Amino acid sequence: MIRDYTKKDKQRVIELLVQNIPEYFAPSEEEDFVHYLDHELEDYFVYVEGATIIGAGGVNYFPEEKIARISWDMIDTHSQGKGVGKDLLRHRINHINKKSGIDFIEVRTSQLAYKFYEKMGFALETIEKDYWAKGFDLYQMKMENKG
Repeated sequence: MIRDYTKKDKQRVIELLVQNIPEYFAPSEEEDFVHYLDHELEDYFVYVEGATIIGAGGVNYFPEEKIARISWDMIDTHSQGKGVGKDLLRHRINHINKKSGIDFIEVRTSQLAYKFYEKMGFALETIEKDYWAKGFDLYQMKMENKG
């Protein structure tokens, strides 16, 4: 089940991030993520299996540019490769499709996860070395919103 994030989910989604350090996130990103949850949250969703949150991911909006950005995706390390990430991404794309005025969906990821987004239809636009932290490059990707 995918549902809206609530404040009581905060500790668990931070745990998901920490589980994915240093495989997919730099240690310095934990502080950025907490700031995001407290100050930059727009639409954020959790993937729940049983009573446990096993995935999370958000969307931020840039109406002037007519862009929605997929943000802060993370999946429990024991649930990776089982379709959770795909389901969570599709849920957000469908959510974005229901909104008017969004021409493109973008994602800013790293060299460690960009292949996943490529398989899901995103095209690579730019790469910036050591953007997130040393050894964590920015891969800027975009797809047309078909909604």
